[in-house]
Amino acid sequence: MSAFLLSVHVLAAILTIGPVAIAASMFPRFARLALASPDDPRKAAVARILHRVTRVYSVIAVLVPVFGLATAASIGVLGDAWLIASMILTAIAAVLLIAFILPRQSRLVRALDPDAADPAQPSLDRIPGSLSMVTGIFNVVWAIVVVLMIYRPGSTTGVGL
Repeated sequence: MSAFLLSVHVLAAILTIGPVAIAASMFPRFARLALASPDDPRKAAVARILHRVTRVYSVIAVLVPVFGLATAASIGVLGDAWLIASMILTAIAAVLLIAFILPRQSRLVRALDPDAADPAQPSLDRIPGSLSMVTGIFNVVWAIVVVLMIYRPGSTTGVGL
């Protein structure tokens, strides 16, 4: 059963967190291009699609920690420091995504809608840059989680650096 849970956990991570990381990373560039070319609907469409991918796959990505915890429980490592660190980092990544990345993407997507343009809206020029920074931190956090999952400090499996 542990092998099945681990397989689902790894597949869910690859198929959900990977697209979120890529789409979120690409979004600021295309949002910046769309803001610079308001007459080109294709650039705005790309930004909208990247936001949708980030949003939809983020919801599905809840499966990753669910199956991760089930796997950890089945192999008896819930109290291991590397797993606790991974859970804390996963929570940090979730907060970055929910509190910073998705709201800023939503704000930019709304600004790209020609029917909803608000002339009193403050400048949006700085949002793509700050969004790039937060997304970079989000991706580094996930890279650290992946390293912890593979390296597993203190593991007795013989797998390690």
